[in-house]
Amino acid sequence: MRITVIVPTYNESENLPKLVDEILSLPLPEIGVLVVDDNSPDGTGQVADALASRYEGRVNVLHRSGKLGLRTAYIEGFTLALANGADAVAQMDADFSHDPKKLVEMETALQNADIVIGSRYVAGGSLDENWPLWRKLLSAFGNLYARTILGIDTIHDLTSGYRLWRREALHSMPLQRITANGYIFLVEMAYIAHLLGFRFSQVPIHFKERTKGRSKMSLAIQLEAAIKVWEVRAHFADLRSQGVAGKARG
Repeated sequence: MRITVIVPTYNESENLPKLVDEILSLPLPEIGVLVVDDNSPDGTGQVADALASRYEGRVNVLHRSGKLGLRTAYIEGFTLALANGADAVAQMDADFSHDPKKLVEMETALQNADIVIGSRYVAGGSLDENWPLWRKLLSAFGNLYARTILGIDTIHDLTSGYRLWRREALHSMPLQRITANGYIFLVEMAYIAHLLGFRFSQVPIHFKERTKGRSKMSLAIQLEAAIKVWEVRAHFADLRSQGVAGKARG
């Protein structure tokens, strides 16, 4: 299975070389990396180019003109990965909050699913031990809140950014209708896939706080996401009314 791991970057020059090395050393012989860099001031784009030269054919770089957001980074990445023949496409943060080794388990799970989510909120999943209690509670509440508003009881981690998609699932997604940016984009993608009846598998992960660089998550971002969940629900009322949610695809 040809897997392309999409890694959006903005000021990740310290993390990217080690991350790419770990991904390409996995026992997945047809795995590659697509770095989508938003013109990082710290030179991440140049670091990515050097990695592409070192790992010719296994690392590709998509340079963008500026900080254009998570939604367009992934949609442009999905389009390029599929055009280049990927059988599956992974989403992964660049800051080591997602353990690359989990991709092996996720690839196995994809054999009986359309989408695999690396979940912090299934049995065996966990959050960084050093997170303060308020942050853990806010994360858990944010997921419960989104699941309740959107009527999803089978997916436990709607905001997880660690995912593996089957090619056919991404092809069937109405990506042109997605409007959310930032982290609510992750919720919107999962919601659409749920409404379309895709098969989900959830693999437990440990979410680790970054050790280098600065986190891009903030309370303001999470509060904005809470409001926009309602917009997501309204935007796809037509899919919801068709009653397709929960139907497994063959």
